[in-house]
Amino acid sequence: MPLREVLTHFTQRKLLCLLAVMLCCRGYSDAQKKTMPSEKRIREVMQQAYHQFKNSSGGANASYIPYLANVDPELYGIAVCTADGKVLELGDSKYEFGIESISKVFVLALALQQRGARAVEDSIGVNATGMPFNSVMAVELDPQRAVNPLVNAGAMATNSFIRAPNSAAKWTMIDDMMARFASRRLSVIQQLYASETATNLHNRAIAWLLYSYGRFYDDVSEAVDLYTRACSYGSSTRDLAIMAGTLANNGVNPVTREKVIDAALCPRILATMLTEGLYDNTGSWVYHTGLPAKSGVGGGMIAVAPGKMAIAVFAPPLDRSGNSVKAQKTLQYIIDELKLNLLLPQG
Repeated sequence: MPLREVLTHFTQRKLLCLLAVMLCCRGYSDAQKKTMPSEKRIREVMQQAYHQFKNSSGGANASYIPYLANVDPELYGIAVCTADGKVLELGDSKYEFGIESISKVFVLALALQQRGARAVEDSIGVNATGMPFNSVMAVELDPQRAVNPLVNAGAMATNSFIRAPNSAAKWTMIDDMMARFASRRLSVIQQLYASETATNLHNRAIAWLLYSYGRFYDDVSEAVDLYTRACSYGSSTRDLAIMAGTLANNGVNPVTREKVIDAALCPRILATMLTEGLYDNTGSWVYHTGLPAKSGVGGGMIAVAPGKMAIAVFAPPLDRSGNSVKAQKTLQYIIDELKLNLLLPQG
């Protein structure tokens, strides 16, 4: 690809990210709050979605991580957390599964809170890659070697960018941030952590590639290990709804009422979700739903309607891009029925 075309490609993606920030800021308007669905209506739509998609098929568990391959593919949970702190649940909503790449959102929140939005943009990158989550070409094609914090390369770089005296101190910071988002202390699934550590050679290679370009900011082995450990947290659908609900509520946990991150950072986080949350299938997702979302290969997925609510779904079988098939169907149904699409007229 000629350099001119590459530069044009990345300029277009930067404009897309700016538009995403504008849309996410718009989501906190008074008009959004006035159109908040009632609790009764939310429960009704959740029930409809649950019964419609409970027995739907399609996709397969992630097979490249042995632990995930053995998770029951029939598990299915839905949870909603409203901006005023109501948590509504259905199905296997309390089952703890591997959070996987959804953890990237909250490690990004920590980096933004500590280092600032401009520093993260300059040192990591925020543009969408349009490529698979573990792409090497996404690094090679960008003239500045910038990567998005929600793909593997960018998430590892984001972890390395967090300042701490040592690896143990950094893990404590990550662990505390996850607990504040979830309103409880999450635990690492040790079998999953071991399984991922034994199979993360590709991630280690990407990290060393970034290091060779001066785009990695801490000891490579330690940063990759912490990234892997964060992906191995056990989280329930309820946990994820509350965590995402904190982003829907301007950085204040809607259950504990604790301010977790600065409100000004929420649109930045949601913008990365809007442009990269489902990897190379993100464009199709936004086309159909108009909401920022994030998936994980453990089968979890979150979607955020700023100022209103967050929705989390868990169902292990994935599509080719690593996104839960059933979760996408469920979320799209709920978003459509509750008219949560940010691209629709508000008020």
